[in-house]
Order: sequence, then C-alpha cells, then structure tokens
Amino acid sequence: MAYLIDTDILIFSLKGDARAHRWMEANQNVPKFISVITYGELIYGARKSRHPEKNIATTNRIAELFPIIDINRGIIEVFGELKARLEAGGSRIADMDLMIAATAMYMDLSLVSNNTSHFGRIGDLDLADWAV
Repeated sequence: MAYLIDTDILIFSLKGDARAHRWMEANQNVPKFISVITYGELIYGARKSRHPEKNIATTNRIAELFPIIDINRGIIEVFGELKARLEAGGSRIADMDLMIAATAMYMDLSLVSNNTSHFGRIGDLDLADWAV
C-alpha cells in the first residue's frame, strides 16, 4: 500500500501535531505522494502567510520529500464520474477535494486526510486512519 497525503495532514505535521508525527514515523518506509492540488494549496498558504519566504522554502522541501502527482486524463475522468455521482445523490464536495480523491482512486493510493466528513462520502475511496 502507498499513500496520498492530503494538505491538512502536512499542515498538522508542520504545526507539531503528535498524531501526524507518529503516523509519519510508523509509515516512514511506505511510499507517500502528494497531489499537485495539495502542492498548490501549500503554495497559496505560504504566499498569504506572514512569512512567505520561509514558508515557500518549507513547501519546496515538502515537494522534495513527497513526489507530486500531476493531473492527467484518467484522474480527470474519475473526477467527472465522482462529481456526477455525488451530485446525483444530493451531495457535493469541493472540486479541489474531489480532484485529490480522484487522484488517490486513479493511482490506487490510500488517502491520508483528517477531512473524513467530506471524503467519507466517497464509498470506494480508501481512507487511511492516521490519527492512531
């Protein structure tokens, strides 16, 4: 099994969350990736912060540690199917979150996120329990 790390988990880790650190340590030898969407969210957060230079450097280091998965046609197709299915069922999830979920599903990765209220609505998405 390999993991796709959501933005919130990286933020928790950067802020010193013990659970995030324990999970990262326990899974240090398991392949971990981030979506280009997560990378963009980290860049955005760094740019709007009080210390953009420092936070951009941190974001660049994250990109060195976790390979970035770009969006491709297959991921977009999964995204479209997920969005249509959720909306037909009366549920919506933000497009960026859906793109992250579609990436995990297309790449056959387990998604590591604290946002289980959103991602839990996608029945066939493998969500990892990181808060142990």
